[in-house]
Amino acid sequence: MKLYDIKQNIIYTNTKATTLKELVELAVKEKVSLDNVDLSHADLSSANLSSAKLENANLRNADLEDADLSSAKLEDADLRNADLSYADLRYANLSSADLSYAKLSSADLEDADLSYADLRYANLSSADLSSADLSSADLENTDLRNAKKD
Repeated sequence: MKLYDIKQNIIYTNTKATTLKELVELAVKEKVSLDNVDLSHADLSSANLSSAKLENANLRNADLEDADLSSAKLEDADLRNADLSYADLRYANLSSADLSYAKLSSADLEDADLSYADLRYANLSSADLSSADLSSADLENTDLRNAKKD
């Protein structure tokens, strides 16, 4: 199986992986940079992507429910309409990421960097935003009901 960037260049190959989720987890485990990867519409629910390098990645409409993205680098990533419900995003860098219309209900964003992120119309209900950096983030029409904040 192969992973492609947004220009359709191959960035990772592994013959042992049988699913896209497994392929991505193996790449992350091997510390492969997945910057600019195209994972739009991917099912990565419950995936272990801790410390993944996903800058400028296309994760639009991806299913990342209950995924471990702790300490992941997601600067400038496209996460529009992605499902990140219950995801572990502690210490993740999401600065300047597009999270508009994303589902982040009950996500753990403790100490995450969301500076300059686009969170318009995102659902952050019951999310943990303790010590998260929301400076200059666009929170227009963001659902923050029951979100935990400092």
